[in-house]
Amino acid sequence: MSSKRDKSAGKDAATPDAPHLTVVIKLGSSSILHPEPPYLPQLATLSALAETCLALRSLGHRVVIVSSGAIGMGLHRMELPALVGGKKRVIGEKQALAAIGQGRLIALWDQLFGTLKQPIAQILMTRNDIADRSRYLNATTTLSTLLSMGVIPIINENDTISVSEILHINKFGDNDTLSAIAAGMCGADYLFLLTDVEGLYEDNPRKVPGARLVTKVRDIEEVRKMVSTSTLGSSLGTGGMETKLIAAELATAAGCATVITLGSDPSRILSIVEAHPLTAAATAFAFSSPSSPGVVFSSPTSTPLSSTSLSGSAPSDPVLPAHTLFTPKPRPLTSRRFWILHGLTPRGTVYVDEEEEIVLEFGRGLTNYNSVEIDRVKGLRSSDIERVLGYSEAEHVVESVIELRAVASA
Repeated sequence: MSSKRDKSAGKDAATPDAPHLTVVIKLGSSSILHPEPPYLPQLATLSALAETCLALRSLGHRVVIVSSGAIGMGLHRMELPALVGGKKRVIGEKQALAAIGQGRLIALWDQLFGTLKQPIAQILMTRNDIADRSRYLNATTTLSTLLSMGVIPIINENDTISVSEILHINKFGDNDTLSAIAAGMCGADYLFLLTDVEGLYEDNPRKVPGARLVTKVRDIEEVRKMVSTSTLGSSLGTGGMETKLIAAELATAAGCATVITLGSDPSRILSIVEAHPLTAAATAFAFSSPSSPGVVFSSPTSTPLSSTSLSGSAPSDPVLPAHTLFTPKPRPLTSRRFWILHGLTPRGTVYVDEEEEIVLEFGRGLTNYNSVEIDRVKGLRSSDIERVLGYSEAEHVVESVIELRAVASA
């Protein structure tokens, strides 16, 4: 699903044998706007990112940007002061600010890339667009076509009509989750989550100066047990380090390497991409052995660019900018299974008797019949469906079941 697709777009100045990758770059509000009034755009950072995207394009890579910042741009345009005393703006006001700011946000991107003669496109999505199969496929086709035309798509959640990103209902999490879904949709090789710290730390580096940087992660469940995901965040953002772990989980399941790194220095994206395993620097990300440690920390006595594993093995990385790499799964989900697992919103509740000692295996799939129909045919054979209902839509009540994880209850 990831790098198997045709990635021939944009081979401007690339060498014939160079790998052509798809790179998704996500910027949070703190990377786009100053976090305090008057919420001025971070023009130096955005200009550097545009130049980095052009450098990636010149190497034959395809680039997608997932951009937050519509509400912040609205605040900037309306010159509204910051709220004090823990007050929060009502949903209607936030949606209105998003409507004001979205046009200015895409205009800013168009001005930056237009100067470099790079065409861009705007794609606004909601959770419902992802959940609906036909709309999901249409969006996937649009993304693929834009990339084949050499265009850089700029994706954002449509906050004007959606409250999920604002309220965290079925949350995208300040577009972190949306960027992971976008990476799955376009078969990306890399997802860069740009933030205000250099990566995932074992503790909040602003509060604990000696906190070690996590340099590589093969097992996300393991790293959750070993680090603190608390961050200070900004007044504009709605995400945090935990939502970035969720995004990494989604993207790596689709076969996409995920990187958390400092957003104020976008040029480091190019350095990391150039060390992709398909290039000469293959050892940089060779981390697929089951015997490899699930989490690698930076050494407290070394520079952030060298690393050592928990078992004390010697550093093996080339000199790269500080970052956290989440390695992709060796057997990525197919496009359809990825959509079922991460695009759909499950409904209903499973209640478990705590007094029972059982092991439950949870899964997710598509139902071919509604709840009334299922109630009538449950316990019967497939051959009895037509006799009971008068028709047969499918042989199975649920198809494309994807196992999640087993849960023990005692």
